[in-house]
Amino acid sequence: MVGKEHGRSTIEAAGEPAVHVRGLRKTYRTFTLRETVAVDRLDLTVPAGGVHAFLGPNGSGKTTTIRMLLGLARPDAGTVHLFGTPVPQRLPDVVGRVGAIVENPKLVPGFSGRRNLRLLATAVGVPHTRVEEVLERVGLRDRGADQFRRYSLGMKQRLAIAATLLKDPDLLIFDEPTNGLDPAGIRDVRATMRSLADEGRTVLVSSHILAEVEQVADTVSVVARGRLVAEGTVAALLAGDGGAAVRVGVAEPERATALLAARGWAVRRDGHALVVSGAAGAAQVNEVLARGEVFADEVVLLRRDLESVFLELTGSAPDGAATADATTDAPPVGAYPTTTASPGGRA
Repeated sequence: MVGKEHGRSTIEAAGEPAVHVRGLRKTYRTFTLRETVAVDRLDLTVPAGGVHAFLGPNGSGKTTTIRMLLGLARPDAGTVHLFGTPVPQRLPDVVGRVGAIVENPKLVPGFSGRRNLRLLATAVGVPHTRVEEVLERVGLRDRGADQFRRYSLGMKQRLAIAATLLKDPDLLIFDEPTNGLDPAGIRDVRATMRSLADEGRTVLVSSHILAEVEQVADTVSVVARGRLVAEGTVAALLAGDGGAAVRVGVAEPERATALLAARGWAVRRDGHALVVSGAAGAAQVNEVLARGEVFADEVVLLRRDLESVFLELTGSAPDGAATADATTDAPPVGAYPTTTASPGGRA
């Protein structure tokens, strides 16, 4: 439910998602006129409220999708709705409710953090008192007078988040916000995203750092080669539908594989061991092997985590196999009065 103390409309109660994408497609042509598919008939639903992780290998279409959500690239086909409003057709009607950081934040290096935010506040028509509020919100009020160039990477990212908060948005979109950060910076950004979601906002974060996402996300979408391969709550994704995963060490892996596969379980090699999916547990795997007179050196129940699920879902799509995401720097989107779509521009 949206936090009433923040004066936000109760969209979640009405069942309206923050982001609703259907059949989204985007292609580019290379210098040799070869067509590259960046996003291929993508469906995406981001519920209102909470942290939603948008996961995929590098080059899977995440950044391109985000740029289309923000009107920075025009799709070849499909529909995008933010809070029920079609984008880019009616982007001006909803852009004030959205703040985003796409790629690296671009602020004036020689200006202080506070001056950078005041310039942006003037551009979007919010009072300068709001600058102090957002600096406090991201823990930078005592460093607001320092030049932006002297900030650590983590501080620069927090200042960029502060810029997105100037208009008090309902939806925040962060594209790989922890890239290049040290553990302390990652922890700070993660805590900031969680606290923003706890206020009733929706945080959409794209990432390939699975361990970090697992600690903060409520729901998740996984894409590979520009297509959705899984979507739902983190708990449901981790539970899966294939039962436990068990690691087995055996001296006769071929014979063990035949016995286990005969039960309908999925078996794959992991170094000198086997990983079995679909069994009820370690005891069941051990029993099947023992009855076939194959005796295990080790039988270990594996904890299913988001990284293992991610690799299972995207294993057939190596990094950069079929898509091309942008790598251009971009300022905090939503900190400016208007956002202009770029028909035909490279996302």
